[in-house]
Amino acid sequence: MSNPLANQLDPRVKAVWRITDAITLTLVFLGCVATFFLIAVFDEESSWAWGVCGAMAAIYAVLLVLLLAVIPPIRYARWRYQISPDYLQIERGIVWRKRFVIPFIRVQNTDTQQGPVLRMFGLSSVTVATAAGEHAIPGLDSEEAAQVRDKAAELARIAREDV
Repeated sequence: MSNPLANQLDPRVKAVWRITDAITLTLVFLGCVATFFLIAVFDEESSWAWGVCGAMAAIYAVLLVLLLAVIPPIRYARWRYQISPDYLQIERGIVWRKRFVIPFIRVQNTDTQQGPVLRMFGLSSVTVATAAGEHAIPGLDSEEAAQVRDKAAELARIAREDV
């Protein structure tokens, strides 16, 4: 990839990622371990089920450390975006780096979204939709997200008028 893009996300997005990833991982862990736990409790001959529960708990602990301490700073450092008069560029990815170039002539809709965790931190995400799909810029300050949304919508309007 060539030169890095100009804009980064709000640093508070790391806390949002930590909370949402911890909730998701915990729900998946509980869903996976529940069956083996019930087998271990109600079937006295199935001592192997306790081993499976222990292995899942160890995997859960390792993944929790990765998702809470290791991955968010790297993910934050790799997430960038930039708006030019003709297109929006988004660059993200830790292992597999992706760079999207979205021409404003193709933009159909711009939107801001704010879930409960984002709202707790005063953040929003901006979504830019084209016929090919949607691209989101997560974790911007709510005021900045509104400005990015409005600027993208205005540039998309101008690009359609120029055709």
